[in-house]
Amino acid sequence: MTISQVQYTSRKLAEQLRGSPYMAVISITDPTTPEAKLDPLFRHVLRLAFFDAVPADEYQPSIPGLFDRDMAAQISAFIAELHAAPFEITLMVHCEYGVSRSAAVALFAEALTGAPLDAREFTYEANQWVIDQLQQRHPGLDVDVPSPLVSRERRRAARA
Repeated sequence: MTISQVQYTSRKLAEQLRGSPYMAVISITDPTTPEAKLDPLFRHVLRLAFFDAVPADEYQPSIPGLFDRDMAAQISAFIAELHAAPFEITLMVHCEYGVSRSAAVALFAEALTGAPLDAREFTYEANQWVIDQLQQRHPGLDVDVPSPLVSRERRRAARA
């Protein structure tokens, strides 16, 4: 396994991180905002811009700024390329707030590669449209979105 770990975060935190050639980034921004200012030491970066939205009807024509099959193909190919690399790498996914879009892509990456996802219990608000589009590229792949109860239980548990 070459993707050894998957993480997700907000744009603000991603822009504060010190870059590393052993960390790849999927950078998700809104189409109306500039690209995230990531450290140039991140050598493997996939930049996408789409809104955190779900179409009203999947049979309607694609709306500009909505996640689509082409973006799903780019993510799938990027993850496959990283996972085939001859060295271990961590995958970090960020979006504006680190809640919905990044969580969806991180859950997909975890399911596809088997790499552990940090703080997966907090991914319960993952954008289901994004997950559905990614899963269509890999029929039979099960992307498990945790229930909100799991995160509540962790918050109540005594710290070690």
